[in-house]
Amino acid sequence: MAGIYIHIPFCKQRCTYCDFYTEVAPGFIPSLVEAIVLELKIRKDYIQNLPINTIYFGGGTPSILSVEQFSRIFEAIDSLYSVAEDAEITFEANPDDLTVEFLNAIRPLPFNRISIGIQSFDDCDLKRINRRHSSLQAIKAVKDTQNAGFDNISIDLIYGLPFQTLEAWEKQLDTALDLQVQHISAYGLTYEEGTLLWKQRENGAIETVDELIMNKMYLLLVEKTKHKGFEAYEISNFALPKYRSRHNSSYWKQEPYLGVGPSAHSYDLISRQWNVSSIAEYMKAINTHATFFEREVLSLNDRYNDFVMVSLRTTDGLDVSKMEKEFGTDLAAYCLRNIKTFTDSEKVYYSDGKLRLTADGIQISNLILIQLMKV
Repeated sequence: MAGIYIHIPFCKQRCTYCDFYTEVAPGFIPSLVEAIVLELKIRKDYIQNLPINTIYFGGGTPSILSVEQFSRIFEAIDSLYSVAEDAEITFEANPDDLTVEFLNAIRPLPFNRISIGIQSFDDCDLKRINRRHSSLQAIKAVKDTQNAGFDNISIDLIYGLPFQTLEAWEKQLDTALDLQVQHISAYGLTYEEGTLLWKQRENGAIETVDELIMNKMYLLLVEKTKHKGFEAYEISNFALPKYRSRHNSSYWKQEPYLGVGPSAHSYDLISRQWNVSSIAEYMKAINTHATFFEREVLSLNDRYNDFVMVSLRTTDGLDVSKMEKEFGTDLAAYCLRNIKTFTDSEKVYYSDGKLRLTADGIQISNLILIQLMKV
C-alpha cells in the first residue's frame, strides 16, 4: 500500500507560528491545480503501481480550492492510480471555510475524513496567532461538518500558546471533547526561527509558558482524552478506536508515499525527495519538463535513524526484531546499548520484543532520540 499527499500552499493570511511553505497568492490557484495534475502524470510510476490506501490534501489551506478544482485532481488520480475502495481520503480545512454551502457542495466528492485547523477555542489566543476564525466559528464549523454527514473528523489544537495557563488549556480540552469528534491532534507550541511569534519572543513582547507547565498540559491532555475513550497512539495524536489517521500512520510505519505540489516530500523506501519551495518555480519547471525536486538517497544509518525516531513516538513502539532484520545486528545492538540508561530509569519499557516510551519518557523523548541516533 502507498499514499498520496497533495500540498496546497495557499493561505488567506499567515499565522504567527507557521514556518511551512505557504503564500498569500490566490491568483495562482487555477494554474497550480493544472501543474499538480501534470505532476501526477509525470510521477505515476514513482510508487511502482502500489494500491493507494490514503490520499491527503494538506497545506496551507486546501479548503481554499473550489469543488471543480478538487474534482480535477481526483479525476487525474483515478485515471492514473489504483485507489483502494476503502481508501482514507482527507483534506485539511480552516473553520471559516466550512460553510454549510461549501460542505454540501463537496459532499459528493470522495472525501471521508476532514481535519479542521482550530488551534484554540480562545478568541484572545486566536487573535494573537493571527487565525482568521473565532471560537464560535470553530464550534459551528465542527457541528456543520457533522450535520453534513461527515463522521470522521479530526481537530488540531496547540498548547503552550503565549500567556496560556493550565486552567485555560483545560477549558480548551473540555470544549474539544464536548464536540464529540473522532480524532484530536495536539501539539506543544514550538518557536520556529524567523516566524513572527519567534521574533515576538525575542523582543519580549509575549509571555512564554515554561517547560514544567508544558509537561503538565501534556499530561492533562493524555488524562482527559483517555477518560473519553481516546487512544494516545502517537505522542501528539489521539483517536477513538478505529479512527486513527491511516495517512499519518503510514508515515510512522515507513510506507512509501508520493508528495505532489510545491515543497511536498516523497519517500520510496530508498530515497527522500522534496519539491522546490516556490509556486512560480514549481509551475515553470513542471510545464517545461525541467527538474523540480531534489533527491537524497538514504544510507543505512539514515534509514535506521528514521525508523527509531518514528517508531518510538507511537504506542506500537519499536519492534526490536524488525530493527535487527532491517538494519543488522550491529545497529540493533547500538540501539539497545544506548537505550539501557532509559530502560533502567523507567523512561522506556521493553516488553513483547518492543521498546515503548513511558509517560515520563515522553516528557524527554527528544533527549532519548538524540541518544539513539547514529551519525
